[in-house]
Amino acid sequence: MEKEFLEMIRKHNGIIYKVVSFYADKDNVLDDLYQEVVLNLWKSYPAFRGESAQSTWMYRIALNTCISFFRKSSRKPMYVELSPDLKTPFEDNSCYVNELYALINQLNKLERAIILLYLEDRPYKEISEIMGITTTNVSTKINRIKEKLKRMSNS
Repeated sequence: MEKEFLEMIRKHNGIIYKVVSFYADKDNVLDDLYQEVVLNLWKSYPAFRGESAQSTWMYRIALNTCISFFRKSSRKPMYVELSPDLKTPFEDNSCYVNELYALINQLNKLERAIILLYLEDRPYKEISEIMGITTTNVSTKINRIKEKLKRMSNS
């Protein structure tokens, strides 16, 4: 079981780093948060039944861990500048990417989690599984987030 778990972590390590870096403000918090995510994945691994893709399950654990980490520690996540290296559907319009990331950083943590998954072209069904909400709710939230980002960009 340990060997399978380590292979899964190696295979999907980018997921953990992406989610953690989205919420962490400093390297030391990033390291702590990364370790916390891996620990929670390890604790949950025996219960993973394969009803969803490993990546979907890992996203859900990672997002919940990050949100809980800041809630428990009573620290609010710092708004960090997102790396323009992240793959987005906006790559052809790179001049707008930095502006988009700056606006996303102003969203609350749940909205940022949803839009992160959306920008990675995750299907609504997978986003709903990761976030623990219905597909309809995902669609509604994404539309509201888009509208909010449009309003923010016009301000």
